[in-house]
Amino acid sequence: MAAQDSVLTQIARPYAAALFDIAAADKSVEAVESGLVAISALSSESADFSRFLRSPVINAEQKATAIDAILVEAKAHPTVANLVKVVARNGRLFALPAIIAAFRAMAAAARGEVSAEVTSAVPLTKAQLATLAATLKAKIGKAVTLEEHVDASLIGGLVVKVGSQMIDSSLKTKLTAMKIAMKEVG
Repeated sequence: MAAQDSVLTQIARPYAAALFDIAAADKSVEAVESGLVAISALSSESADFSRFLRSPVINAEQKATAIDAILVEAKAHPTVANLVKVVARNGRLFALPAIIAAFRAMAAAARGEVSAEVTSAVPLTKAQLATLAATLKAKIGKAVTLEEHVDASLIGGLVVKVGSQMIDSSLKTKLTAMKIAMKEVG
């Protein structure tokens, strides 16, 4: 899996860098980012669309045709639409989520923000997210953009990843640690 992530990163970085340069020159980084977030949401909400992006069975020409229709219907930002069309023509749609993540990281860095992944057992309220963002900002010293995920298997608590640091206060981890400790005693 790590090797696959590395390959995706190598594919995604040039596309994301080129897109960021174009968006920065047009002063449309924020609009492009919101367009990419919309496509990312479509991918995560629709299992069919996600499979379509990854499918090796559908050739690049067929994917490009389908993507054109989807982008027109979605009224995508022109720069975002151009990127997705190029990625489709080059047969790299499977890397689109990684391209979006790389672009968002570049945009956040340009704004002086740090991105953090927050995984919780249940969706967090806006007040909880705001409190968490403020706490992380106080610890890190930079504005924090939270990317929220829900994983019911955590039972409770949070897992927060900021860069290479991870804070795991989930009940699942605590119960696993207790289980290991009890095996050592008994």
